[in-house]
Amino acid sequence: MSTPTGACPITGAVPLSGPEFHIEPHEVYRRMRRDHGPVVRAELPGGFPAWLIIGYRELHQVTSDPLLFPRDVSLWNQWGKVPDDWPLLPMVGRPMPSIYYTAGAEHRRHLAMVESALDAVDHFELRRACEEIADRLVDRFCGRGSADLMAEFAVMLPVLALARILGLPDTDAADLALVMKLLADGGADAQAGHARFAEHMARLLAAKKARPGGDLVSLMLADAEPFTDEEYMMDLMAIAAAGHLPTADWLGSSMRLMLTDDRFANALGGGRRSVGEAMSEVLWEESPTSILSGRWAARDTRLADQTIRAGDMLLLGLAAANLDPHVRQSFTDGGSVPTGNNAHFAFSYGEYRCPFPAQQIAEIISRTGIEVLLDRLPDMDLAVPADQLTRRPSPFLRGMSALPVRFTPVRPVGGFS
Repeated sequence: MSTPTGACPITGAVPLSGPEFHIEPHEVYRRMRRDHGPVVRAELPGGFPAWLIIGYRELHQVTSDPLLFPRDVSLWNQWGKVPDDWPLLPMVGRPMPSIYYTAGAEHRRHLAMVESALDAVDHFELRRACEEIADRLVDRFCGRGSADLMAEFAVMLPVLALARILGLPDTDAADLALVMKLLADGGADAQAGHARFAEHMARLLAAKKARPGGDLVSLMLADAEPFTDEEYMMDLMAIAAAGHLPTADWLGSSMRLMLTDDRFANALGGGRRSVGEAMSEVLWEESPTSILSGRWAARDTRLADQTIRAGDMLLLGLAAANLDPHVRQSFTDGGSVPTGNNAHFAFSYGEYRCPFPAQQIAEIISRTGIEVLLDRLPDMDLAVPADQLTRRPSPFLRGMSALPVRFTPVRPVGGFS
């Protein structure tokens, strides 16, 4: 993309683009830490400046101080230079009445409504629904003896499960998965994808207002606090977007780890303890949300050795902070994966973290999907050498672009088409 009017290359800044972010991000973050320290002057596509926080302590400081570093996009000091067709605009956002784009008391008002509705989701019913959906997906390819677990399973299971939770028809779920991928990739189709996403949520909201049920949208509508249709729609978009691709990538990356690492061979043979260990390791080693946008400085301040100006954008380097060797060595000898320690930033931290009920829902979807795969296809193996697996081309979300596997063909169990 060309540099927008008024923007110019940032001296000494690290561009947040290029293949290294999805080929070997660990090495990228290691070099950043060596050359720039825990707070990195970065450049977003289009020539826009930002600070990427890759230090664990520094990220904890930023996420723990919503007054100095609020998630208030209206503070951004670059708004006069941002073109309407900037591909990252749907990800960065504009000032809007959403749980994700409000600050202070207004954010807490949205959070109370959304968190209460999420907390009411029946986990037993969700697990049952995920088993049914996962079996239906496996039935579509189990007779072939081969599949792409990302496209045919990991990407579809979360969106179909979310559709059940939201009360969205399965017929809309496939297109919803596509538009959210367009948003996450941040390419030329991101703006069109955002518009289609909004259309899906507007139709869903209208349907539930006309005929409420026991779904998440109806629970949100029943909240005592009044919200406008726009607010409901924005919050639904935030729930769906946050719950889809990160969950798909958590599932897919956990399966990749179990298929390529001998430590998890027992899981493929019917063991279950290793599933949780693999899922935990993925959150530490390759956090599905690698970089999160963002925070904006409310005033001039200092962070590490850098001067942050009022209105500067701060990007949360969740994956990089989890890899910070200074903190990893304090968790375990030698800085290995801190098994059983949940002090990672995979779900962010502080007032704007992923709500805990949403974390539980993502874990149920991912774990149930993995267990169904292991039960149905116990001799599953990679169909290509591990070094030929490729990642999604995005510095912001880390996940597999494909996960080809082979297995002994088996009969469908449910008669699904």
